[in-house]
Amino acid sequence: MEPQTGGNTGEAEVRLELDDIQSGALHERPSPYVGSHLLLRIDDREEGRAFVRRLLPLVDSGRPDLVPAQGAWITVAFTYNGLEALGVPQDSLDSFAPEFREGMAARAEQLGDVGESGPANWEWPLGTDDVHIAIAALSPDAERLAVVLERAHKVFDESPGVELIWQQDCYQLPTGRTSFGFKDGIGQPPIEGTGVAPTNHHERPLKAGEIVLGYPDETGDLPPMPTPDILGRNGTYVVFRKLHTRVAAYRTYLREKAKNREDEALLGAKMVGRWQSGAPLAVSPDHDDAALGADRHHNNDFSYGDDPRGFKCPVGAHARRANPRDALDGEGSVDVRLHRMIRRGTSYGPMLPEGVLDDDGVDRGIMFVFAGAHLKRQFEFVKTQWLNDGIFIGAPAEKDPLVGSADGTGVLTIPERPIRRRLTALPPFVVTRGGEYCFAPGLRALRWLADLDT
Repeated sequence: MEPQTGGNTGEAEVRLELDDIQSGALHERPSPYVGSHLLLRIDDREEGRAFVRRLLPLVDSGRPDLVPAQGAWITVAFTYNGLEALGVPQDSLDSFAPEFREGMAARAEQLGDVGESGPANWEWPLGTDDVHIAIAALSPDAERLAVVLERAHKVFDESPGVELIWQQDCYQLPTGRTSFGFKDGIGQPPIEGTGVAPTNHHERPLKAGEIVLGYPDETGDLPPMPTPDILGRNGTYVVFRKLHTRVAAYRTYLREKAKNREDEALLGAKMVGRWQSGAPLAVSPDHDDAALGADRHHNNDFSYGDDPRGFKCPVGAHARRANPRDALDGEGSVDVRLHRMIRRGTSYGPMLPEGVLDDDGVDRGIMFVFAGAHLKRQFEFVKTQWLNDGIFIGAPAEKDPLVGSADGTGVLTIPERPIRRRLTALPPFVVTRGGEYCFAPGLRALRWLADLDT
């Protein structure tokens, strides 16, 4: 396949080597979808390399496509411990980003994963040295996924020195929304060179080097890249987190704070920044608009510049914190484009039946996956500076009302005329069950890993 250029932005764009980039890192999540996340441990170095070699035929490359060539998109990534277990030379290991080398568990306190969300309470083996390989499979339907997983398990069976130690299945809920009831997957940044057109005419495609290593990023420079070049080029860092959602607590909180059922829906939208249909408050501030929410050409086509005080969408709402768009243009010191990343959220566990306010004890939530070239200034910056802190919005005591590191004392200010409204004593609605920092190499790098002779 020939390298591709992106849409016309009035300037020359880099040509991506799409034949070498794992397509799972770039494709849009299908709807509906089913998938599975698997973690493996390498007990034998030679068998680990042979496993990578056997797995290669299942990994697609090339232009993002709505139909996976193998039946499912397979993405394979490695932790620092996994690359070490494969025998990657130490000078190469030392060339990876410091955050990746440390691992998510070691940086949990900085990320706000403390208390109930701390590594001591994470689901095994997440955050341990046993996690070496992470595989994500995503398909439009269960039948095609089953075929691919059967082939993957055959590879496992042929690799006695590699053990499958954890698996989490995921699928789109019958509502097509998250466990909290909101449409998800909106607002992904367009990446130059992929051929995927922007859904927000206010936003030009992001430089490829913000997501894939080996290309200029938004600063005009090449991001630091692991060595040798064949190992780092066309790879990307991947963050995955298992997040348990306390749906009953969320519903109960809204019920207690709302004046009526209509107000309950409004308060939920104010916390998230969108109505449950996906319609953005910035476009439809007073009522839900299901047609707008379903329209992928318009449900992301907006900005916050005309709403600086947050009367339409609170400045502390989840979606606005995660992507402030043009709301910080006047700040001078913040370039939002340096903190964009690809987000892939998938649901796990059964949905809590509509209207139920009591916790049924079932584990449900979201498998969040982030991809980008800069762990620190993308995922870690957004998590610590925008979601867990309110300084950037002028409210230092306020955290993200939905996913911030809450301790039961959280606050969300909702601007209203004549008097603002405040939600107080926000409990933790999301609990971290674990996560990992990984690196998804290009296909040439996968072959290089399989052929290591150290």
